[in-house]
Amino acid sequence: MAVTLTERAAKHVSKYIDKRGRGIGLRLGVRTSGCSGMAYKLEFADDVAADDIQFESHGVRVLIDPKSLPYLDGTELDYAREGLNEGFKFNNPNVKDACGCGESFNV
Repeated sequence: MAVTLTERAAKHVSKYIDKRGRGIGLRLGVRTSGCSGMAYKLEFADDVAADDIQFESHGVRVLIDPKSLPYLDGTELDYAREGLNEGFKFNNPNVKDACGCGESFNV
């Protein structure tokens, strides 16, 4: 499987990498946090770590550490605007339950 971006998310990431003036892609991961156990990590990547697993989606490189991949495999990252709010939305088929505030999940 893979981790993918929607076209809208890829355009948003590309725009901000261009605006930053540096970066090779997007780094995704998970960390222990919140009431449901895990939270997403999302940051711009400036380099590739030796153990990174790489995917490409709509021209954007996505980097994931091997420990996070089982939790993210099959995930699609979208960028959505809902009213005055906008941000990334993780469509993760591995999630079994999420907390009410939407900050954490478990598999």
